[in-house]
Amino acid sequence: MAIPRSEYLSAVWRDGIFDNKVVFCTGGAGTICSAQVRALVHLGANACIIGRNVEKTETMAKSIATARPGAKVIGIGAVDVRKIESLEAAVERCVKELGGIDYVIAGAAGNFISPISGLSANAFKTVLDIDTIGSFNTLKATLPQLIISAAKNPNTGTNPSTGGRIIFVSATFHFTGMPLQAHVAVAKAGVDALSATTAIEYGPRGITSNVITPGPIMGTEGMARLGSREAEKTGTAFKKVPLQRYGTVKEIADGTVYLFSDAGNFVNGEVLVIDGGDWRTPGSPGNRRSEYPDFLLDDSMARQKPASKSKL
Repeated sequence: MAIPRSEYLSAVWRDGIFDNKVVFCTGGAGTICSAQVRALVHLGANACIIGRNVEKTETMAKSIATARPGAKVIGIGAVDVRKIESLEAAVERCVKELGGIDYVIAGAAGNFISPISGLSANAFKTVLDIDTIGSFNTLKATLPQLIISAAKNPNTGTNPSTGGRIIFVSATFHFTGMPLQAHVAVAKAGVDALSATTAIEYGPRGITSNVITPGPIMGTEGMARLGSREAEKTGTAFKKVPLQRYGTVKEIADGTVYLFSDAGNFVNGEVLVIDGGDWRTPGSPGNRRSEYPDFLLDDSMARQKPASKSKL
């Protein structure tokens, strides 16, 4: 059964703006990335989503395909973004079955809550491998196709047929520093730097590289791990957000459509933060009952055993 458009895409976008285009997305079975891809498919694109879990990825691909009659959506599981050979094989299959790649979303990520004192070198490295190295591998594996797409769809400012675009999904933790998130802050800082450099190196070839940074988004895997269900029920979880609510996956999908459409032709090397102003207010992950710095000084977090879980 198809999900109503209103849940993943605003009414402002015209149908067909991505006709005959192909999107390649790592972490595509996740809550946010699947909404991004679903929006693009609704507007005409075909898609290839990548994930580690075979059944979850293939099932999500079938669900996304219901967004538009005749849509082609491939779900490729058992792919590890830490291994570029795995991604290169997925890219080869995508090109063979869908004809090319015009848009890329590097969305695979891993996260958990841990103070530095409880963070092992291996756990720290695991997040960097998934988020930063995984984003680099995604870029490297898809660049040849993005160059081809950019050449076919010249970024003239007047051409509505866009192509050769990549979006990296990041976070805001490194903007100010965030307790219990040192590993992710470092990893995402690297992702932002990678996108900026890509924009400079490949802009002359017509490729745009940008970052979308979601804030707290309702109903996502990230908030399930970092948020508090009790605080969400009482509404106290939203007090830190200037708009007094969490975001929706639709709002992230709308930002994605903007950057890939001709409305985003001259946007390159930017970080689009979609968080209702959340990062500008002080706080800590999980909206914990104890306030900063109490939850650090009482060692309550050090007693928790973090378990890394990737979206991929």
